[in-house]
Amino acid sequence: MFFCRPCVNLTAGVYNRFFTSSIVVITCLLFALPVCLSPLICSSSTYNKTYVFNAKTAKLISHHKVEINQNFPKEGWVEEDPKEIIQSVYECMERTCEKLQQLNIDISNIKGGTVRRPWFWDKETGEPLYNAIVWLDLRTQSTVERLINKAPGKNKNHLKHKTGLPISTYFSAVKLRWLLDNVDEVRQAVMSERALFGTVDSWIIWCLTGGRNGGVHCTDVTNASRTMLFNIHTMDWDPELCRYFDIPMEILPKVRSSSEIYGLVKSGSLTGVPISGCLGDQSAALVGQMCFGEGDAKNTYGTGCFLLRNTGTKPVMSDHGLLTTIAYKLGTDRPACYALEGSVAIAGAVVRWLKDNMGIVQSSSEIEKLAAAAGTSYGCYFVPAFSGLYAPYWEPSARGIICGLTQFTNRNHLAFAALEAVCFQTREILDAMNLDSGIPLTQLQVDGGMTSNRLLMQLQADILCMPVVRPTMSETTALGAAMAAGAAEGVDVWSLSPGHLPQVMCEKYEPQINCEGTSSSFTINQGSQTWCQVILVQGPHTDQSILMCIRSIKYYHKIYK
Repeated sequence: MFFCRPCVNLTAGVYNRFFTSSIVVITCLLFALPVCLSPLICSSSTYNKTYVFNAKTAKLISHHKVEINQNFPKEGWVEEDPKEIIQSVYECMERTCEKLQQLNIDISNIKGGTVRRPWFWDKETGEPLYNAIVWLDLRTQSTVERLINKAPGKNKNHLKHKTGLPISTYFSAVKLRWLLDNVDEVRQAVMSERALFGTVDSWIIWCLTGGRNGGVHCTDVTNASRTMLFNIHTMDWDPELCRYFDIPMEILPKVRSSSEIYGLVKSGSLTGVPISGCLGDQSAALVGQMCFGEGDAKNTYGTGCFLLRNTGTKPVMSDHGLLTTIAYKLGTDRPACYALEGSVAIAGAVVRWLKDNMGIVQSSSEIEKLAAAAGTSYGCYFVPAFSGLYAPYWEPSARGIICGLTQFTNRNHLAFAALEAVCFQTREILDAMNLDSGIPLTQLQVDGGMTSNRLLMQLQADILCMPVVRPTMSETTALGAAMAAGAAEGVDVWSLSPGHLPQVMCEKYEPQINCEGTSSSFTINQGSQTWCQVILVQGPHTDQSILMCIRSIKYYHKIYK
């Protein structure tokens, strides 16, 4: 059984994102050669990818990706096949090696790599005990409610002083608890001491280093910090947390730093290559954006949207609905750095919904053309709470809403409203982050697949009233995992010292509206109250969606009127 959220590097490197509520496999395989090439395997929710970077220039040399099938066995359930994940990792590695040979690069000189995501498997047979549960999966909602009800004061933040996290469907421990409660094969394997648990990174590292024949069972601090079983202060699994969720500590992987040699690849074209980096996907993006200074921040636009701000070597506990997490620990003798994180469940996934579910667009790239043709949502608002609302609300029962429709509304307006929804959600978590840190951001660094949408980036700059800075090479998550793998002791092909960091070309989007007088606080005016009355007919479980829609409307009136 698996959950996801890490990245592992083979200098080779990998990052992944399965420790939360939905599966995101990001396997970044970083190949580090004497010519300073760094290969990386990234496993995300929908693809496994292999990247090869030049360690001196951070230039992407080659890449290959394999799509991962997602299964939806019931409403709100999202799964992936762990065997398909590892098979696609091997396929990515082999195809990338073929491409390197076509470039006349000697793969025998490759030195390292990275990986990530969570689940259960049988250490004797090497077989998964259940499918990987994707981070967006909502099957654990009743488990979450039961755990919150037994907490003092029914407080969902009861464990936050140790974990930095609220009790939510997003994180691994509740998925693990659900599996133990509902899957006999998992329960029996745990009782007979045959079961191993880990994130996707743990699974991939274990398989690549030999599997049942001596495979290394480990994870890194960034992935461990998203399980709700890890104490972010002691930097280890916490006995009290394990008792709270009734999970035996013996099944958990050993926790290690994000940049060190974990073991060697045992088969395939990369046999003998050290696996030397492991990061959660958002931590990898923070490193890839080179946000090493306290106060540095980045926002990644992928399936979801994830804003991280480096808070240095001391954790900052949020009073405004954000997560406190481990940013990275780049070496066994280096201190861990922490981050505040704002997590949005649905960003790029809203485009996929418009394409696959509604047929409004034929391809993901078409949404920019449609939205640009409209130039406005014309009073239409879209709250894509398909998996509830994450930060800053943490309300799993919220559901999506499209409102403000008129006879004039067409698919162009819906496309524009979908892009606005991503920007409005980012604005909310950025406001919360400014309140927690006390120091407002002056610009936002961005990355991820959606940042190729220039209209979205301009909308984001306008709605945030600050510059948005996008690297021309948007795959910074893979780059961060590659950097971690290449910098590991014993690999040493990538220096992370300030004077040696690569210079990455960027483009900046400046706000094109007058931001004076724009407030980051929200009040409900008469117009918003009218919208609220209209939305109330939508049915139950919409309170948080209504609030978000009201806030979006308020932004519309303040910024565009």
